[in-house]
Amino acid sequence: MAIEQTLSIIKPDGVAQGLIGEVIHRFEKNGLKIRALKMIQLTKTQAQAFYAVHREKGFYDSLTDFMSSGPVVVLLLEGESAIEKNRELMGATDYRKAEPGTIRADFASSIEQNIVHGSDAPPTAQTEIAFFFNHLEKF
Repeated sequence: MAIEQTLSIIKPDGVAQGLIGEVIHRFEKNGLKIRALKMIQLTKTQAQAFYAVHREKGFYDSLTDFMSSGPVVVLLLEGESAIEKNRELMGATDYRKAEPGTIRADFASSIEQNIVHGSDAPPTAQTEIAFFFNHLEKF
């Protein structure tokens, strides 16, 4: 297995529910190391840029409104098969289909307000990490 890096975001609903510590705990107890972390408030323009891949989809406006509605915690995670591990811990995007014990199954309230975001592939992870972290912020 290869050591990888991936991006995870604790979305505004996760921050508002006080789940930052719980989410980070789940990452760490499953072998993912935090290599960078910060809390930020995305502007609508920044959220639109980050989710540009979804621009033509019907949920784009509501997603970018939601992601700019409150603070988020952005994490650079590292570990063996970090992308796959993070996605397993998050659970399915549709929380109703997520495996019991995953972050989304335990805490999400809708498909959009589903607590966390995670990169889906190595190229996406590289792009997403570079969007939020410069070389001085990564360890």
